[in-house]
Amino acid sequence: MPYAYAMYWRTTGYLVRKHNVRIESKHGPNSGLLPLTSPPSGAVMAWNVFKFCTALRGLGSVMILLVLAVVGLTYYAVVFANYGPALYQGDIALLTSLAVLILFHILLVMLLWSYFAVVFTDAGSVPPNWRPVLDEESGDADPLTGSEFSGMPADITDPRVRYCRKCNQLKPPRCHHCSVCGRCVLKMDHHCVWVVNCVGALNYKYFLLFLFYTFLETSLVTLSLLPYFVAFFSDGEIPGTPGMVATTFLAFVLNLAFALSVCGFLIMHISLVAANTTTIEAYEKRSTPRSRYDLGCKRNFEQVFGMDKLYWFIPAYSEEDLRRMPVLQGLEYPSKPDLDAQGL
Repeated sequence: MPYAYAMYWRTTGYLVRKHNVRIESKHGPNSGLLPLTSPPSGAVMAWNVFKFCTALRGLGSVMILLVLAVVGLTYYAVVFANYGPALYQGDIALLTSLAVLILFHILLVMLLWSYFAVVFTDAGSVPPNWRPVLDEESGDADPLTGSEFSGMPADITDPRVRYCRKCNQLKPPRCHHCSVCGRCVLKMDHHCVWVVNCVGALNYKYFLLFLFYTFLETSLVTLSLLPYFVAFFSDGEIPGTPGMVATTFLAFVLNLAFALSVCGFLIMHISLVAANTTTIEAYEKRSTPRSRYDLGCKRNFEQVFGMDKLYWFIPAYSEEDLRRMPVLQGLEYPSKPDLDAQGL
């Protein structure tokens, strides 16, 4: 009889176990059924995950081109097909078109700035030979000596040490391994295929600003193209060529869909910032909603956006904030003493 690994799973007439036990038919040895061959092994499952991660990496340039294509389509519909020509009509149409175009271009610049800041900014990697000074996971103030890291065993039993077996290195607090990037990422939130990058400690602010300006831009485009969309279903004559009308219709539908989806995503991340947690941490701590890093809304916000208010709405940090706030480097995070004492 063959042996099997993997988890419990049922098939027609057979029950496969995980712990190297023989596969037996539920209908008895003389049931006439052929014995089941070995189920997909862990190696096959790992290979499937590897192929999935490789496919995500391959989407890189495609997703960037897709984003730029949507931006180009929207730009043509707003500027060239509708509000650009309206500048020559005069009166109220001139003022309305001018206001829409100015606001549209300001938001577009901020959107693209934030987007490429997320794309080209490394989310944060573990420095070579990084060692924790204190046990930040349990709140123990005793420093970890160098002898505790020499000859690191494969089976880590020291609760004070976070170790990544895939990267074979120690992990700072709030650091997680990304299977798509193939490395550990500081304060990893998630891997985003739209920005072809991980979202982590060093570019999380830029990602939030990208969501913020995307929502504002798509909402503006949706409202500005709404009269033309309504006119599309009316009996009146629609100005412009058939290509312009089709472009306007498609741009309205796409921007409405993005505005609604990004709105929900933005609300979720605002709640995460307010609680000083990440998407991964929120998933891991579903049974314990209290976060040891939650220091209040104001301090939680500053840990992401910095203390300099002039830089809150641009994808950059001031030199002063980078100097006085080690948390922006992704390696040190202050936490609540009371929750530290409880080991949360």
